[in-house]
Amino acid sequence: MDTNETQATVTHACAFNVACPTRLILNRIADKWTVLVMILLESETKRFSNLQREIGGISQKMLTQTLRGLERDGLVTRKVHATVPPKVEYALTPLGHTLKDMLYAIKTWSEANINEVLAAQKSYDLLNLK
Repeated sequence: MDTNETQATVTHACAFNVACPTRLILNRIADKWTVLVMILLESETKRFSNLQREIGGISQKMLTQTLRGLERDGLVTRKVHATVPPKVEYALTPLGHTLKDMLYAIKTWSEANINEVLAAQKSYDLLNLK
């Protein structure tokens, strides 16, 4: 059976509905590794090793899982070059590019407001962890 025949079409997407598949993509794009990978791919194609080197703290396994999920969702393309060793490159798809401004805004907000968030966490912990 052709996989296109088995794919459902959503006529009314509503992320507040527990059965709506948009929750799956929200889960993907809300992931910290997804945000960082997609921001790095926004301006250029990158190899796996470059992505891993530029994203501090990401394991090979986690980067592989993130890239596979993004590829499956149509946000990233994977191109394998027939070389020894194989050269694999990743790039954003046109659909992936539609998210880059929002993801960059989240990254920028996080960096600009980290001190306030840390102060709020400290205050909360002092009051609630006694």
